[in-house]
Amino acid sequence: QVQLVESGGGLVQPGGSLRLSCTASGSIFRINAMGWYRQAPGKERELVARISSGGSIKYADSVKGRFTISRDNAKNMVYLQMNSLKPEDTAVYYCKATHMTMSAYVMDYWGKGTLVTVSS
Repeated sequence: QVQLVESGGGLVQPGGSLRLSCTASGSIFRINAMGWYRQAPGKERELVARISSGGSIKYADSVKGRFTISRDNAKNMVYLQMNSLKPEDTAVYYCKATHMTMSAYVMDYWGKGTLVTVSS
């Protein structure tokens, strides 16, 4: 089992910045991709950004140029630096990790989410 815990959410004014962190713990053999997803009220969960173990990155078009994803493989952590925040970025942000066991069994794990509210 792998547990993911997010932190860093909160209330910020439009144009402001926040940095989200996610820590993976538990019976970790190998974590492949890690990523951030978000779900706004009344909307489906969507990809924000993801990063592979080798550093390949994908961003949603809506956050390109404003958000930066990074990870620390040694610490099993992933970060999301969010700049120039807009009210439409308001959502619960979830961390996701794709874990592979020693026997090559792959499973996705999710954190419980952290709320980001962008409002004046």
